[in-house]
Amino acid sequence: MDAPDQPSAVADVRFVRVVRADARAVAGVRNEFGKWVRTHLALDEERVSDVVLAVNEALANSAEFAYVSSPEPGIVAIEAVHSAATASLAVLVSDRGVWYDEDTTVRSRHRGRGISLMEALSDETTIDRLPDGTQVRLLFADCAAVPHRPGAMSEA
Repeated sequence: MDAPDQPSAVADVRFVRVVRADARAVAGVRNEFGKWVRTHLALDEERVSDVVLAVNEALANSAEFAYVSSPEPGIVAIEAVHSAATASLAVLVSDRGVWYDEDTTVRSRHRGRGISLMEALSDETTIDRLPDGTQVRLLFADCAAVPHRPGAMSEA
């Protein structure tokens, strides 16, 4: 008979950060997130790069565009949850600002590809422009957890 409330063999793991919406802070979070992905997910380097690039685009868009009309930079938050049960990674990047709608007729030839990259690199991309901010949801399928090794320390 199973004991009640037994934890699953592999628990979900989370990466959560809230930082100032500026280029330096976002770059730091991108680097931390990349290390977290490499530590917790069994992905080849190309897939790691795809995941990190898609998330970086969401972070960069929040940092660059969400607070354009604000006198001070706001914040950007990231929460990534790896589900061992579904072998998926769900990432939510949110801010409390408003992304402006760029006029695509005057888009730079060197810019404006962030949303397209997010859509191409993730299995599902959703961007919600809400009254109190913007939320970007990225879903990545086929993301197995790194197998636990005997004697390995678990994450607190």
